[in-house]
Amino acid sequence: MSLNELIVLTVFLPLFGALASGLFVRQLADKPAQLLTCVPMVLSALCAWMVFFAITGNHVVADVHVLTWIVSGDLATSWSLYVDSLTAVMLLLVTTVAAVVHIYSVGYMSHDAHKPRFMAYLSLFTFGMLMLVTANNFIQLFFGWEAVGLCSYLLIGFWFKKDSANAASMKAFIVNRIGDFGFALGIAAIFFTFGTVDFAKVFATANAFHADSPDASWLVFGYSLPVLDTICLLLFLGAMGKSAQFLLHTWLPDAMEGPTPVSALIHAATMVTAGVFMVARCSPLFELAPTALMVVTYVGAITAIFAASVGLVQNDIKRVIAYSTCSQLGYMFFACGVSAYSAGVFHLLTHGFFKALLFLGAGSVIHAMSGEQDMRRMGGIWRKIPYTYACMWIGSLALAGIPWFAGFFSKDTILEAAYAAGSTHGYVAYALGVTAAFLTAFYSWRLIFMTFHGAPRASDEVMHHVHESPPVMLLPLVPLVLGALFIGAVGYYGWEMVSGHHEHGFWNGALTVLDANNAIERAHHHLPGWVPVLPLLVALSGIAGAFVFYMVRPELPGRVRDAFGTLYRFLLNKWYFDELYDRIFVRPSIALGSWLWRWVDVRAIDGLGPNGMAWVSRQLAVRSSALQTGYLYTYAFAMLLGLLVLIGWVIYSVMR
Repeated sequence: MSLNELIVLTVFLPLFGALASGLFVRQLADKPAQLLTCVPMVLSALCAWMVFFAITGNHVVADVHVLTWIVSGDLATSWSLYVDSLTAVMLLLVTTVAAVVHIYSVGYMSHDAHKPRFMAYLSLFTFGMLMLVTANNFIQLFFGWEAVGLCSYLLIGFWFKKDSANAASMKAFIVNRIGDFGFALGIAAIFFTFGTVDFAKVFATANAFHADSPDASWLVFGYSLPVLDTICLLLFLGAMGKSAQFLLHTWLPDAMEGPTPVSALIHAATMVTAGVFMVARCSPLFELAPTALMVVTYVGAITAIFAASVGLVQNDIKRVIAYSTCSQLGYMFFACGVSAYSAGVFHLLTHGFFKALLFLGAGSVIHAMSGEQDMRRMGGIWRKIPYTYACMWIGSLALAGIPWFAGFFSKDTILEAAYAAGSTHGYVAYALGVTAAFLTAFYSWRLIFMTFHGAPRASDEVMHHVHESPPVMLLPLVPLVLGALFIGAVGYYGWEMVSGHHEHGFWNGALTVLDANNAIERAHHHLPGWVPVLPLLVALSGIAGAFVFYMVRPELPGRVRDAFGTLYRFLLNKWYFDELYDRIFVRPSIALGSWLWRWVDVRAIDGLGPNGMAWVSRQLAVRSSALQTGYLYTYAFAMLLGLLVLIGWVIYSVMR
């Protein structure tokens, strides 16, 4: 089978599963629907691995033309499947995690009444993400971008009878529209500037708009705006929404209202990873936009520390992991901000495996606890679910960045690159990243100790029913465990995914870094000895702190809450962003909408339009109805009068 055929199968097999299960949802029983989605997804993953080795092993690039899509004036774009080293990594991650989630869902959703619809949504979600990462132009990228947004709406609100699920899906959809508006403006600006939306043509001519060139700025309302910085900031606004970065992060924790497999898919392989991929793909533009890179760095670093601080005090097991995702995405973005794109994508890959492991492990805990998600009502269950316990241990060690686990290689590379960048924003990112590393280790092991250790805090009835998940939920965790254990070392030493030589190394030109910005290269040769050691020390300190707080001195958390009540409430309420947005945007929007409805819609439009015309017609009908008596002689008399008037008018006309 040729490489092009493998690429086509990788992308379109999930679509086949989605259509088969979605279009024939009423005709298919649960088992056939699950087979029609799981089997194509597993085959897609196998094809993706073969594509990965073919692309990266032979240092080739594939571009499979599917069809001519849009031809309108100067805009001409095709639907193609473009696969280079960057796309190959994403194909591997997306399809592997999606295949695991599909199989896991067979067990997790076994009692749900709408399994075919759920499986169809999962496959469609995967197809949308594959369309995004294989795009060779911005229009196709935007198509996949919106497809994953739609599918996230469908999956977060899958349990549509729950008001909280409906509200969460709407929140995700609306917040993402804010970012997508900026993203669409950025694409429009690219077409306006470059006359094309094809990646290759845009990137090849980007140097013409460098800061020193005469076409480097636009004049907008009397202000001079740098072309590339403006375009990159608009694109990054889309990434902030899709990847839940600071200020546009509020939808991500609420997305936990969907089933746990959805959380794993969104947080590990699809949706939130799209923003990081887009920034890495557009590295030729961002490298020429220093202001945009600085903004990316600061936003990523602030997100890392913000989400980690909130994760410290969350009690819902899924929300702790959700804020962890938000924080780790911050690491990926500030890596891109200091031009360490390879480190950011490397962390995206390792994070995908151990974060999927943590989410699916949390789902196994929830399954064992009869649906309970509050860690304050858990404890003392590690002996009853030892396999899940071991998986959560491995995932948490990888998340904390303990040596030889996947997260250690990728996260430490990011921090080293941030310090080696040598700029103010690089040092700030390093400091905030190290602080976030301490918080990450603390809250991840707080989760382990509260969930599995200590005295049981659940009711006797719940504890009586605690049991290990079925094999269909446990066996899919094996590839994720292997990824969390080994993919970091393999990527670092085997594939050299974080090599500073992007033109001739693993990435083979898929990422662009200017020599002056190559922080990873400087980190390899010019780095103080304490810089790579400090993240490990703070991670171990975080684990030790969690052990003291929740195992040795379990009364300490209560004392700390009492001593720092204001700070605790501040963190528990997520820095009050939801309340702030409610006061600034939601309430005024509701008030404005209510006024527009009452005065413009009801009184003006309806009053003067259909309701007004109906009132006039009704009044005419009422007045004319007085002439309708129902007596025959009245009508005959009226006809006689009319006849006399007519005859009189004729005689008068003739006499004149």
